[in-house]
Formats: sequence, structure tokens, C-alpha cells
Amino acid sequence: MFLSWKGVFPALTTPFTANNELDLPLFERNLEAQLTAGVEGIVLGGTLGEASTITLAEKETLVKHAIEKIDGKVPVVINIAEGSTMEALKQVLFAESWGVQGLMLLPPMRYKTDHRETVMYFKTIAEATDLPIMIYNNPVDYKTEVTLDMFDELQACKNIMAVKESTRDVTNVTRMINRFGGRYKILCGVDTLAMEELCLGADGWVAGLVCAFPAETIAIYRLVKAGQLEEAAKIYRWFMPLLELDIHPKLVQYIKMAGTQVGLCSEYVRPPRLIPEGEERERILRVIKEGIAGRPDITG
Repeated sequence: MFLSWKGVFPALTTPFTANNELDLPLFERNLEAQLTAGVEGIVLGGTLGEASTITLAEKETLVKHAIEKIDGKVPVVINIAEGSTMEALKQVLFAESWGVQGLMLLPPMRYKTDHRETVMYFKTIAEATDLPIMIYNNPVDYKTEVTLDMFDELQACKNIMAVKESTRDVTNVTRMINRFGGRYKILCGVDTLAMEELCLGADGWVAGLVCAFPAETIAIYRLVKAGQLEEAAKIYRWFMPLLELDIHPKLVQYIKMAGTQVGLCSEYVRPPRLIPEGEERERILRVIKEGIAGRPDITG
């Protein structure tokens, strides 16, 4: 399947039951909502997917279930975030055997690699697979920045095709385009900067709150790309208090809370994460419920 790296790619949450097992019926419900809204692909096993707490067997189950239910409609991309090159290469082999269509690849976890080490890590993995790769550039949360000079060297790897731009510096979109033209597709990875980066030329959006509000997320993307900026901005302004849930350390809990309120998720998370309680819970639920109450009509 051709992977264009354009459009909205939801970073799907992993739903659990009260017994701490995968909730596949709920996973399928959210998947169907995303496809109905018009996403161009899905990303599994990212931060929102609680990849650090799900087992390899559970990851395999999610991927194969998604591929079966999607039935070729859109590509399935899996995230790889490992502490060693050897383990990352093992994950690539698993991903290939499961039938994914693309990889989202973070720099090594836990150790802050320098320029040479970062480039070698990405090149080693890219040369070991034919799968298309999107580099996840998130120095805020994961400490290692993939610089323009690194991307310059990575041009030699033809299957490194895209970047999930999460530096939180919107001018990085312009810097990438100025230096590389269309060599790399750029997908915004920060919900609160999505419209700004799309306006500056980003090709897509790896979204978080799309897990609860798929239609509104797609509407913003399509309106921006159609040049209907004021119409997009109206939805974006309504959406912003909700989108800000994506830039908090508890984004998993908060986005799951939002998804639960619209019937697309459950609040169950795996420790050390805990479901919010008390004042925190009331505050976040207030944001979510106010958003739902003011939900814009996008049918027109």
C-alpha cells in the first residue's frame, strides 16, 4: 500500500477493560469512527497508545486487529521507541511480520545521543527495512533533537520520507521546507500548533484529540487545505481548550477521559498512570463537557 504521509493520522489510544485487558470492541469502535471521519492512516503504539506498558503480544494483537478491520482502506503505522539499536531492529522485524505499512521512529530512549549516534541509529534501522519511515522529532519530551543537519545526512535513506514535527517551534516547518523543499513530508505532532503548521505548509497532522473528536479534526485539516481559513479558525478556536489536553504529561489520561465522554474510549489506564481524581478530575471534566456542549455544527 502506498503511504503518502498526508492528512490526519490519529495516534490511537489503547483501550483497557476494568480487568486490565485489551478492550478490542472499544478499540474497533474508535477505529470505525476514525475511518468514517476520513483519516488517511493510523498510528499505533505511541505515547497515547501506552506503548511502554503494553506487552509485545498485546501490540501484535492490536496491529493485526487493526489491519483486519481496516481492510486496506488506510495504512497502519507502528511506533518504535527503544533504548537500543538491537531492540529497535527486532521491533522492525516484528512490525514487518505483522503486516504494517509504515514506521514512526523515535531516537533512542533513555540515552541522549549526539549527532553521529543519532544519524547512525536512524540509518541502521532504515537500511534494515523497506518500510517507509517517519522520524518523530520531539526534543521537548524525549530530549534528543533531530536537527536540520541530521536530516541532511538522512536524505541518503530513501525510505525516510517524513517527520512528525513536535519541536513546538512552528518556524521549523519553514526551515525544513526552505532547506529540503518537498523531500520530507511534514506532519504536525502537537495538537495546539496544528492549524499554524498546516498554514505554513505542513502536509498532515498526527493528532491526539482526534481520538475523541475525529470529525472536527478532519474538518480543520480539510478547510485549511482548501484555503477556507476563517471557517477552519472558528472550529480551531472552539477546539483549543480541548487540544491543550494534548500538551500535558497526563495527556493519556486526559484524552482517554475525553474519549470516554463521547463513547469512543474508556478511562482505564495502566500503572504507574492513574485515573485522575478530586479537583483535577473535576477541572478536566469541566473542560471536556464545556467543549462537548459548544461543539460546532460542521455538517454544512
